[in-house]
Amino acid sequence: MLGRPSAIPASPDRATLDRVANPHPRSAYLVRFTAPEFTCLCPVTGQPDFAHLVIDYVPRKWIVESKSLKFYLASYRNTGAFHEDTTLRIAKKLERLLAPDWLRIGGYWYPRGGMPIDVFYQSGKAPDGLWLPPQDVAPYRGRG
Repeated sequence: MLGRPSAIPASPDRATLDRVANPHPRSAYLVRFTAPEFTCLCPVTGQPDFAHLVIDYVPRKWIVESKSLKFYLASYRNTGAFHEDTTLRIAKKLERLLAPDWLRIGGYWYPRGGMPIDVFYQSGKAPDGLWLPPQDVAPYRGRG
C-alpha cells in the first residue's frame, strides 16, 4: 500500500495490513499509534460510535506499516460491531500479523446510551526495563 494511491477498504475483512522488517530487532522499544477519531457503527441501531484508540506494542521481527494501519482502522467506519469486539479484533489482528513481544490497546469509547464503555487489552506482562508511558486519556466526563 505504501507509495500507491489507495482507497479505504469497505470493511476490516477486506483491509490489508502490511508489515515491514523491524530496523532495530535487538532493541526493546515501544511503538505507539493513537487514533483519536476512530469510528464504527452500533450493530443494533446503526448509529455511529466514536473512540480514542491508543495502541502500544514492542516489535520483534516486524513493525506495522502506518498507512495500512490507518486504512485498516478507517475500514471500520461502516462496520457494525460492539466496542468490546472492535477493540479486541484490532488487537488480535495486530498480534497475528506482527507477533510482537508485547501489545496493549486502550479503547476509550464515547458514551452509547449515556454510558461510556472503555475496553482494554494487554497481551501479557510488559518487558522488564521498558519505558511504558501512560496512555493519559481522561475518562469521559460530559460537560462537568
